[in-house]
Amino acid sequence: MDETIREFYAQGFEQGRLRAGNGRLEFLRTQEIVRRFVGTRSRVLDVGGAAGVHAEWLAEDGHDVLVVDPMPSHVESAGALPGVSAVVGDARDLPDGPFDVVLLFGPLYHLMSYEDRLRAWREALRVLRPGGVVAGAVIGRYASLYDGLRKDFPLDTRYRAFVTHAVETGQHLPPADTPWFTTAYFHRPQEAAEEARAAGLDVVGTFALEGTAWMLPNADLEDIYADPVRFEYLMWSLRQVEQEESVLGASAHLITVARRAAP
Repeated sequence: MDETIREFYAQGFEQGRLRAGNGRLEFLRTQEIVRRFVGTRSRVLDVGGAAGVHAEWLAEDGHDVLVVDPMPSHVESAGALPGVSAVVGDARDLPDGPFDVVLLFGPLYHLMSYEDRLRAWREALRVLRPGGVVAGAVIGRYASLYDGLRKDFPLDTRYRAFVTHAVETGQHLPPADTPWFTTAYFHRPQEAAEEARAAGLDVVGTFALEGTAWMLPNADLEDIYADPVRFEYLMWSLRQVEQEESVLGASAHLITVARRAAP
């Protein structure tokens, strides 16, 4: 793992980010889509699972969860959760399976080369049982462009050139002295599915997590979460357009779901 990425996650705020505002929306939609494709009492490999933010609820749902993460501090925290095992590891060299489900939630952001991302998809395929499911999360190509509408990042005169490079190449390479998201690769909507197919997987579909709703102010989202009627409408509306091509590019995060072909 690149040292700048390691330093970013060592700050430990990722767990909290997914508990409020648009981070909570990302979490809830991830949970909803994963539950749609995961059977009962599955063996789940959570690759890049950090401190167990998804492993925790998966274990509570009755699944056998193994977290693989490159950060020892994450592995220690995840391994302390009930029903969760955790080991230090790399998405490009996974523990042998077979697993019913492989989650790539994080690795595809931070493997900067196509070859490394393809290797991660191929490793997921290798350790899946026939008919098993892999779900890969990516950051949308235009996320930083839109994030500049919500925050004061554009006040830094370097932001426009930085965003232009990210949009044109997918290479999100922030200057070291900024509060912007760390080194990452941002996918175009169709790219993750193309990678999965190239790895030999059968693609089920690509789903927008937050759609355009992530651009609502966090205070407005918190008001929606507190109102059952508005919250139900929010989640319903996102489901209506989750695979609409004209919406995929506006979402901050997307999940591509694929399967290993059954014999």
